[in-house]
Order: sequence, then C-alpha cells, then structure tokens
Amino acid sequence: MGNKENEKPNDGGAIETVSSDVPSSGEVRAVQAKARRWTKQHWISLLIIVGIAVVFVIVFFISKALGDAWLYGYFGIFLISLMASATLIIPIPALPVVFVMGAILNPWLVGLMVGLAEPIGELTGYMAGYSGKVTLQNRKFYPKLEHWMQRRGPLLLFGFSALPNPFTDVAGVAAGAIRYPIWKFLMWMLVGKMFKGLLVAFAGYWTLRLLVQHLIG
Repeated sequence: MGNKENEKPNDGGAIETVSSDVPSSGEVRAVQAKARRWTKQHWISLLIIVGIAVVFVIVFFISKALGDAWLYGYFGIFLISLMASATLIIPIPALPVVFVMGAILNPWLVGLMVGLAEPIGELTGYMAGYSGKVTLQNRKFYPKLEHWMQRRGPLLLFGFSALPNPFTDVAGVAAGAIRYPIWKFLMWMLVGKMFKGLLVAFAGYWTLRLLVQHLIG
C-alpha cells in the first residue's frame, strides 16, 4: 500500500529500495516551466485589465468635463455592455442602446466604451469553461468548435466578437476549456468588441441623424 517500491540487490548483496513515485528532474522542470508560463499569463492579463481601466478613467474624466449628460451616458454604456457580456446564454439587449447613443453622443467614444467593457464581461464564459463548470460536450458542434479554437483561435475569437451574434459566450467557454492563453483571449476580444462597438455606434449615428434631418427638412 502507499508508494510503490522496487527492491533491487546492490553489488554487496544488500537490498536497495527504489521508489517509483518520485518524479524525475525532467518532470519537475516541466511543472516549473508550466507554472512560470501561467504566472506570466496572469500578469499580462492583469496589465490588459488595468490598461482598460485606465482608459475608462480617462474617458470618464473627459466626459465629466463635458457635462453630466455625457458623463452618465458613457458610464451607462460601459455598465450595460459589461452586464450584457457577463451573462451566459441569457441575452441583455445592449446593442440597441449603443445604436441610439451613437447618434446622441460621440460615436467614437461610444464604440470605445463597448470595446473596453465587453472583454471584461466575456471573462465569465472563459472562466466557466476553464473551471469545467459549464460543459458543452453533448452539443454536436462543440468538438468542431474546440478544434477550430486550437487551430485558428485568433480568427475565431475576432470573428465571434466583431459581429453581433449570440454565440460569443460559447466561444469563450471553448477557449477556457482548451486553456487558451487568457491574455490572447482578452486581446482579441478587445479588438473584435471595439470593431463591433464602432460599427453599431456609427450605424446609429448616420441612420438616426439622417432620419432626423429628413424629418426636420
């Protein structure tokens, strides 16, 4: 019972006990290297989140200087986008708000708020997949999704995050399940969400403003 041991006779006829459960130096080095990589991923991810927070604070103070209406507008977009992306499966209609606010506020800053908020919210799906609390193994499409994530992770994450669709959470779960580097996950989510936010905000800017001008004129 316990550790398995092998008994080997030495040259003097005595019995030498060798434990087979002792890890080799190569295994120890591999574990240490993996721990260092994971620590590096945590630091890079933390820096990305801190950078997002810093940009948000800068925009916050800029909008405060421009007036309370702007301040609460951008802050509201950030919160709504954060909550909408943090919920798994259950949709929160944030894009109509972004569409309308793109015509009322500066569409560049509206898209920026979406791009800053939603990657943080998408971490809920990533962590759920990483911890195994959410499993989609019984879905027919999921094995293919994991395969694509392993081979074309950046393209898949950008595609899911850059276009309005209900499957971004599923991509986050798959990324976490295969232990996709969290800093890469955040980076590509940031790029894709920023693109989507600007796209929707400018769509509202041009559509609603042209409509108002047409009605007034």
